[in-house]
Amino acid sequence: MQPRKQHLVDTALTLFNQNGYHATGIDLILAQSGVSKATLYKHFRSKEELILAVLKQRHNQILSNINTKIEEAAQTGSHPVLGIFDGLHEWFNSDDFYGCNFINASAEYAEAHDPIHVFAAEHKQTIVDLIKTQLSVADKNLAEQIGLLIEGAIVMAHTRGVKNAALMAKEMAQYLISTS
Repeated sequence: MQPRKQHLVDTALTLFNQNGYHATGIDLILAQSGVSKATLYKHFRSKEELILAVLKQRHNQILSNINTKIEEAAQTGSHPVLGIFDGLHEWFNSDDFYGCNFINASAEYAEAHDPIHVFAAEHKQTIVDLIKTQLSVADKNLAEQIGLLIEGAIVMAHTRGVKNAALMAKEMAQYLISTS
């Protein structure tokens, strides 16, 4: 990605995290990034296109982090899926935790056919599909249950400030995996 385009995406991500998608206007993004309106529209035809670029970047970051945590868990002899919860725990306790970009985006762009809502749903499905590939039994229901634990932990950490929500969900996931 070109440096100015990347700078716009990074600035927008920070502002969307802090203020929300609808509450963050193009003028604020331009002021914070120091980029001209012409440059913004050279790279993105609309605010929605910029939001999609932010979500795609975040999607790739999350998948990279999940894959790292899966590998680390496998190397320690733990079930690979449980590593996801370790990553969540680190995220919940970091300065970069503002809730889930995808949950927030799908709430603000609630129309089921809106491209932002569609991408958020696809991201969540990708996580469940990744979980399914890590299970010894090809159990779609178990993957969905673990996905539900992940989503619940995110919401609990964000809305109630329960910073150990991922560890509680990890215990439940471990139980589900051991009984499957």
